[in-house]
Amino acid sequence: MRQLFDVWDGAKLWYDFDNPLDTLLFENIDYRTIYEDLRRSSGAAENDRFLVCIDEIQNYPDITRIIKFLIDHFGVKFIVTGSSNYYLRNLFPESLSGRKFLYVLPVLSYREYLYFNEQLKEDDLFPSIEEVFTPPGNKAAIYRYRELYATYLEFGGFPEVAITNYPETKRLILKNIFASFFEKDIKVFSELKDVRELRDLILLLASRNGNLLDVSRLASELGVNRVKLYSYLEFLEGTFFLKLLPRHTKSIDRRVAGGKKVYFTDTGILNLAGKVTEGQLLEVAVHNQLANHGSLSFYNKRNTAEIDFILNEQIAIEVKQKVIPSDLVRLNKQASSLNLKRYYTISNTPVDDHAVIYAWHL
Repeated sequence: MRQLFDVWDGAKLWYDFDNPLDTLLFENIDYRTIYEDLRRSSGAAENDRFLVCIDEIQNYPDITRIIKFLIDHFGVKFIVTGSSNYYLRNLFPESLSGRKFLYVLPVLSYREYLYFNEQLKEDDLFPSIEEVFTPPGNKAAIYRYRELYATYLEFGGFPEVAITNYPETKRLILKNIFASFFEKDIKVFSELKDVRELRDLILLLASRNGNLLDVSRLASELGVNRVKLYSYLEFLEGTFFLKLLPRHTKSIDRRVAGGKKVYFTDTGILNLAGKVTEGQLLEVAVHNQLANHGSLSFYNKRNTAEIDFILNEQIAIEVKQKVIPSDLVRLNKQASSLNLKRYYTISNTPVDDHAVIYAWHL
């Protein structure tokens, strides 16, 4: 948003709703007065369009009615940010449909991480699916982007973490991000009475990362009912803390109501929340990287056959620390049973096989 603000050619204003003083102007009950105050503050002439940028909008929900009025009557341009999709998706009135656009910014992909560390050109940031699933033609290319992948797995993709050089400082930043989540985002979750329950749920989910959720067992361990647990899961997904992956099935009912797998949205936060295996960590990173290329689901047939990910309902993908020949044979068989003609194993260890893609290449 700051970059967009800087390149806006015209009158503009910036507000940060973490600062209570920045909400004062918007607390006037006369919306036309608010407009005139904004226009004068921006230096815009009468009838000139100007830009208003607001950070952390979820701290003042009433602003959405004001935004609608100023757009409808005066054509003011707004860019707003907030950390909680859980609230933003319902804050703006439906009458703004077609005039509001929501952009979700996940943590950095590995390619973005390389770009932030000046290891990748901008032209290589967003490869097509075909480029991703075309193995490099020589070993030099295979190893080209591998150097920082272990660091990416350990500390994750928050931008400030990515551009910080010292491991201890990276850990401190992650702890601050985790603390901020409890101090800021949870404050607007009015249904949450006991922060410890949510904290304990996060700790329980860390060890289950990449696994099928047993909601009844999880609710029992946490000491809450299923309805409350579902509300916690909805909140954690709505605040981009984790992602619940649906089952691959032709039945819409089973896809919606069936069991889901859980993935943290950042490996750094996952490492902070609990002790996980290298395989779990790799699977989380691959999940988050693949999510940039389309929709994801998983396949599980009564725990006898499983495929980690199915991308865009077309490509079967299995994640392994090190691939052995039997992995490819099994994946081929399972993909064929689902009429999926394309299948790949994603590995963190180089092997000579055309059906193996390297995690750092995604």
